Amino acid sequence: MFHFLGFAATIAATVFGYLTARRFVEEKLRYVDAIHTLKAPIVAGAVAALVAAPIVWLLPLVGGGTAILFGAGVAFGVANGSREVRKRLSAG
Repeated sequence: MFHFLGFAATIAATVFGYLTARRFVEEKLRYVDAIHTLKAPIVAGAVAALVAAPIVWLLPLVGGGTAILFGAGVAFGVANGSREVRKRLSAG
């Protein structure tokens, strides 16, 4: 039972990180050129994982993998948000 709750929390954190990062890039960072580099998703994901690491250390149901997957979700969200912005800017 507790393993399932930990798994659900990990999935929820990953999806939350992805959706939040993607929305932030599409709305707030639309005209920032640096977001379109290869380095931007990597840096955003690493910072998100480092920020999440102390938080998941305090929670009993999740572990270090949750912080890593949260960082990966943020990185993919930044990359996909950047791709959507490039599509919109080139089409309009």
